[in-house]
Amino acid sequence: MYAEDIGSYWKTSHRTSPDEWLEKAKREIIKAKGIILGEGFGSEPQTGRAAYMLAFAFKDERFKLIWPILPSRTKNEKAARIQAATMLYHDVKARCMTAKVLGPRIAFFSYLMLSNGQTASQVADVELLESIPKFLVAPSQSK
Repeated sequence: MYAEDIGSYWKTSHRTSPDEWLEKAKREIIKAKGIILGEGFGSEPQTGRAAYMLAFAFKDERFKLIWPILPSRTKNEKAARIQAATMLYHDVKARCMTAKVLGPRIAFFSYLMLSNGQTASQVADVELLESIPKFLVAPSQSK
């Protein structure tokens, strides 16, 4: 699948950088009483895979959101990065609203960190794992 195939947010924001979208997502988490633990961008030039990562916590529960940057058929990597960061923000914003009603664990369940260092979605979706740089999803060795 290519970024252009999604349609949503493809070339819709030339003024807002991926970093700005990530900052907006972090503000949503903080506004919902969460704390930010880390953030990052990772890529594997050999495979072309890339993703954004946002780690955060609500009380004692930790979450790690990994959002893949889809490859661009037209090689417009800047637009693909903006698209991915924009989608990440809108996902976080919607889940923060859900967290107000149902709680953070339910709202962010797919991003819940398990004791083995994986997230709930990584355990459930092998296809997702194949689209993300390996070093972003490797289980944590620290306990």
